[in-house]
Amino acid sequence: MTDDERFSLLVSVMGANSVLPVRDPRIPPGVGMSAGYTPGVPRLGVPALRSTDGSLGITNPGYRPTDKGATALPASIVVGASFNPVLARESGALLGREARIRGFNMVLGGGINLQRDPRNGRNFEYYSEDPLLSAVLGAEAVNGTQGEAVISTLKHYSLNCNETNRHWLDAIIDPAAHRESDLLAFQIAIERSQPGSIMTAYNKVNGEYASGNSLLLNDILKGAWGYKGWAMSDWGATVSWDFALSGLDQESGAQIDDILWKAEPFTGPLREAYANGKLPRERLSDMVRRILASSYTIGIDRWGPAPKVDMAKHNDLALEVARQGIVVLKNDGLLPLPADTNAKIAVIGGHAQEGVPTGTGSSAVVPEGGYAAVVKIGGPGPMGIGRNLFLLPTSPFAELKKLLPNARIYFDPGQSPAEAALLALRSDVVIVFGIRVEGEGFDLPDLSLPWGQDAVISAVAAANSKTIVVLETGNPVRMPWHDKVRAVVQAWYPGQAGGQAIAETLTGSLNPSGRLPLTFPAGLAQTPRPRLSGLGTPWGTPTTIRYNEGAEVGYRWFAKERAKPLYAFGHGLSYTHFVHENLAVRGGETVTATFTVTNSGAREGADVPQLYLIDAAGDKRMRLIGFDRVVLKPGESKRVTLSADPRLLARFDEKVGRWRIVAGRYRVALGMSAEDLRLHAEVALATRVFGT
Repeated sequence: MTDDERFSLLVSVMGANSVLPVRDPRIPPGVGMSAGYTPGVPRLGVPALRSTDGSLGITNPGYRPTDKGATALPASIVVGASFNPVLARESGALLGREARIRGFNMVLGGGINLQRDPRNGRNFEYYSEDPLLSAVLGAEAVNGTQGEAVISTLKHYSLNCNETNRHWLDAIIDPAAHRESDLLAFQIAIERSQPGSIMTAYNKVNGEYASGNSLLLNDILKGAWGYKGWAMSDWGATVSWDFALSGLDQESGAQIDDILWKAEPFTGPLREAYANGKLPRERLSDMVRRILASSYTIGIDRWGPAPKVDMAKHNDLALEVARQGIVVLKNDGLLPLPADTNAKIAVIGGHAQEGVPTGTGSSAVVPEGGYAAVVKIGGPGPMGIGRNLFLLPTSPFAELKKLLPNARIYFDPGQSPAEAALLALRSDVVIVFGIRVEGEGFDLPDLSLPWGQDAVISAVAAANSKTIVVLETGNPVRMPWHDKVRAVVQAWYPGQAGGQAIAETLTGSLNPSGRLPLTFPAGLAQTPRPRLSGLGTPWGTPTTIRYNEGAEVGYRWFAKERAKPLYAFGHGLSYTHFVHENLAVRGGETVTATFTVTNSGAREGADVPQLYLIDAAGDKRMRLIGFDRVVLKPGESKRVTLSADPRLLARFDEKVGRWRIVAGRYRVALGMSAEDLRLHAEVALATRVFGT
């Protein structure tokens, strides 16, 4: 390859859209717009890279005005709540197929940042607060996409756990704790899927930008882990050419760097550094080799005809993800509603007569036929233009009417507590929808519902004791009305078929099986940062967030502090009952547990047994070390075996750069959630130093 050809592979430019309305001349005529375009080398058969945002579906943020729409999947947090790796893989494959029919050979999916803060605007794009669960699901999503010969990323490496001034945010964490939490999620996911690319985060980590952090990129990712793919920046996250020396292989969205940092570092400055001998020739070749290796290994150079896509089947998958990810948090005997009921039912709020909300930002997907409705909101900063209430079909109100044909169902918009209470008074049952717009570029100021919805729910519950609350949010919600309502259902952002899944859950035509992938605190005072640093400061303000909880993220923090959350990680109710029995544990190089799960109820359902480490040779710490999703008929039993990744039993020894298990007794517990632990056992492990 010539040097010009090599350098051409190191820059990705963004297609024209509402933020960048002018077509970049580096995109050849006849090439459709995309999130990123990198030219190929036709004389050598090297294909161009055309990337699309894609965690929740193939997005269309103005790039393709004539596109008829893609499958709008439920948010990644819904997949997290399913605890089902099969759904993650099938969703990833769907992304690959829908990317290919549009000519995209790279999906910018695979968000596995840990949900460290319940105010993070992008938590809905991530799977969970737990490294194991996030890694397993993220890896399967990558495997699904790359199985369709489409490159997938894992992102955002690392600690992109808050959106507040993310380009100027310095995330401070103890290095060993980082290895035991967020980095462990990436390490396990990379081992299980070998993603073509790792996308770096916007923020700094311990004072160095993630895109130019030699410890993260050179020493850990490419050194200790032996990663063979390429490291790419997020859009606008390349500040300087010398990030290439620190391990960054490709600048993405170069025009955004020009806007933010007044330069495209890998276009002019990197060429100048190479000419001056500051960029070694071998480093340039290594950058290119990594891009080519992923392209050829995954097979984007060997595409045949685009696969046939059955959009009806894709809708069925979106529906199944929503079904398995909806979590019943509370049920005081009111759910499910009988299918033959002739009750008067009030449906209140949440635009439930139109559709279901979705998160905003680069992950927002335009479904086939368009949105059910769009409510403009706006906000400061460059992401403010995309901050809207997007409503996807289907309508929960309409779906309830289908499933409850004998009921008399009425709708109230929930704009006035007094008006909503009037309908509640003359109804037999009330279903109130609480929604919140969350998205890229913004963190939440608190955990309340906006637009006076908490007051509406309180007024309705006071007027009618048979009140059900359905929450459509991407984060935990403060519930001042909690004790006054009979049932609470967390539906998240459930995708284009979400209205149907919600109605099926409420009426019992499906048995709920979702479990919380993150802890719901009773209030922000229980969290590591009751006040979020930088919240409310103008866009562009340097911000430091100290993740002093270290590796004790989410349920781990609550266990360490002995605090009782509103709802624990792993919690979720069913319309049947499960029993765990006969726990047997053996040691060796890791912990392996075998136990029996029995459906002791009257209907088929899915259980999610969870195995936790609770004590490591006297070091009381909590770690999810195994889980399964088990579908059982009434009275049916199944023997389940779970083996722990030994790194979840260990501490990372920063001095030697290896994992260390200390000899002693290790206690594990099996339960329904991080708080509901029903069986305990212990096993002896010997000292062991391993891995990197």
